[in-house]
Amino acid sequence: MSKIKQFFKIQKGLIIAITIISLWINFMIISLNLSLNISSPITYLLVILMTHLYTGLFITAHDAMHHSLCENRFINDFMGKICTTLFAFNSYKLLKPSHFKHHRYVVTIDDPDYYEGNFFSWYYKFLKQYVSLKQIILESICFNLLILIFSTQNVILFWVIPSLLSTFQLFYFGTYMPHRGTHEKDNIHKSNTLNKNHFRAFVSCYFFGYHYEHHDSPKTPWWGLYLLKK
Repeated sequence: MSKIKQFFKIQKGLIIAITIISLWINFMIISLNLSLNISSPITYLLVILMTHLYTGLFITAHDAMHHSLCENRFINDFMGKICTTLFAFNSYKLLKPSHFKHHRYVVTIDDPDYYEGNFFSWYYKFLKQYVSLKQIILESICFNLLILIFSTQNVILFWVIPSLLSTFQLFYFGTYMPHRGTHEKDNIHKSNTLNKNHFRAFVSCYFFGYHYEHHDSPKTPWWGLYLLKK
């Protein structure tokens, strides 16, 4: 194996993370500078793409929490912090212990991601859990700075709305669908999983619908979960 191939094999997680961050930055610049045409399908495709890339940022940060991006802890955590900051100024430092608590106490009263309520009350609790006053203030400042440079419509359509849609995507496919309802006694991770369909699993939430597989092997990065699907 050549040194280049060996490097890409060892640093695959880091390369994928850098790719997602780069795509998010580049398409955000393109979107904010776009001459807006509400009747053009390109506009809505960009909204969908930005939503998917926002989700990719969070999933990448999630993998960093499990130290599966890079063997170097400093680089691993640094990449995680970049991703959470780009995703609406989330705090990597606060998200990490909360996520580990979810794994430790999955579907119990001590699970910060679980709630015994209907879909909407659960989603509200999910947002309340992960959206802080500090974030809202930073987002407001950033929004007002962005509209000094770009069209307000563009900022709302490509910066604000995709981030909100992404929280719904992450909640629905990464929390609600996997952990709702009752689970069989032998389901030690109390997690549902999507039927095997790698295209649907990737498009929906970066293979995170294979959620039993994630809980069974937390250190497996998102792009490796499909390999665990039996």
